[in-house]
Amino acid sequence: MELENKVCVVTGGSSGLGMAAVQEFIRAGAKVAIFDLNKEVGETFARQHAGTVIFHPVNIADDDAISAAIDDVVNTFGAIHVCVNCAGRGGGATKTLGRKGRFPMELFRDVININLVGTFSVLSQVAEKMADNDPDENGERGVIINTSSIAAFEGQKGQVAYSASKAGLVGITLPIARDLSYYNIRVVTIAPGVFDTPILEGLPPAARESLGKSIPNPARLGTPKEFSALVRHIVNNSYINGETIRLDGALRMS
Repeated sequence: MELENKVCVVTGGSSGLGMAAVQEFIRAGAKVAIFDLNKEVGETFARQHAGTVIFHPVNIADDDAISAAIDDVVNTFGAIHVCVNCAGRGGGATKTLGRKGRFPMELFRDVININLVGTFSVLSQVAEKMADNDPDENGERGVIINTSSIAAFEGQKGQVAYSASKAGLVGITLPIARDLSYYNIRVVTIAPGVFDTPILEGLPPAARESLGKSIPNPARLGTPKEFSALVRHIVNNSYINGETIRLDGALRMS
């Protein structure tokens, strides 16, 4: 699918990997709707790109908020062709059983509800709108890209909830791609490794450098631009479907 004049929704689009995808779509000539809780950054960015970008303060754990925002995107731009789901939360460095007791069930449910259930809510509601699109020259009506993590495969100590949520995204990729094949909507998941995003800004420089050196090749942190380049390629390449793509410099966590 070519991006020029298409409409894209990006959750978590006010920072990090999501913002990189937003900027990539703008460069490609698309219109973009950002769904994020960071109103200050999102609204400022939308004003700077008036007519091309709109912002909605969406909590992806709120089905009604998602629905209202999606309706507004269609009313404003006429359709939705691409959705990139980057919104989510960390799981907290909490072990199943530790010195402070067992893992809090409220926290476990919250992580799953946001990262997995929230993402599914967005993609299913977006798919409903995509199904109404006229097929493009390749017969496509839409592309949905979800963001998992290498923690889905190699979760570390204290990542039980986060790993479960991200593994869930990997697990739903193929069945959803099969479900939506009738409508010619593709579904792909990216599993990033260690990326230079705001989440890592609090680390001391020495820790960031050590983390980068642990990656086989290239021995550095990934950049949001590399994530967005893969996003664009997935959208453009009509034969990529039902797949989870690791983007990690060959990193395999021990």
